[in-house]
Amino acid sequence: MIKFEILSIFPEMFESPLNFSLIKKAQDKGLLNICLHDIRKWADDKHKMTDDAPYGGGCGMVMKVEPIEKAVAAVRDAQDDSIVLLMTPQGEVLNQKIAAELADKKQIIIICGRYEGVDERIRTHLVDREISIGDYILTGGELAALVLIDTVSRLIPDVLGNPQSASSESFSENLLEYPQYTRPAQYKGWDVPDVLLSGNHAQIERWRRIESLKKTYKRRPDLLKNINLSADDKIILEKIKQGQI
Repeated sequence: MIKFEILSIFPEMFESPLNFSLIKKAQDKGLLNICLHDIRKWADDKHKMTDDAPYGGGCGMVMKVEPIEKAVAAVRDAQDDSIVLLMTPQGEVLNQKIAAELADKKQIIIICGRYEGVDERIRTHLVDREISIGDYILTGGELAALVLIDTVSRLIPDVLGNPQSASSESFSENLLEYPQYTRPAQYKGWDVPDVLLSGNHAQIERWRRIESLKKTYKRRPDLLKNINLSADDKIILEKIKQGQI
């Protein structure tokens, strides 16, 4: 089981999204535990301020180090496989490899930044890893944290109904997923490929591999640099490049 500890000044933002679909079912089964914490709880002043003006001047406010440090200390378990994350556009971009690494942890503490960011001492002394979900700016780290929770949770054993689902999805081995079809086999002249109706599982698997390589080459050729292609994959890829398949 993974325990997510979410540190935010708007913990209410998580309540609805985390109570539906696979995440809700996984919590009900005891496969993951998600705890929401309001950082204001650890602010000492009477107004429960978690931000202040930046030294040196500038627009906006900066989240203070004291309440966040106290919050992390309060929720962190005394165990080696606990990790503290900061959701920030300055971090490494979340991908399937990072999600798999995080899925091995027992406790993931997520700090959700706000305003102009956090006091740099939070990054320097409290955070183990900084994570981004893309090269754009959000109002706060809450939405990014939800994306991370969903991505990591899918990799926890028994969260998905079919354990093979995660291994066949896009990016599971740096390839985009092959096309999927379901009933009806014919609709407005848009037909399902014959091979998928053949019942020949060997041919179906080969078709899927070809289509996966083809889609990756056309849409994300950069991914092919980070995969160990078999001899057969290389032959297929060369034919794709030449337009033969």
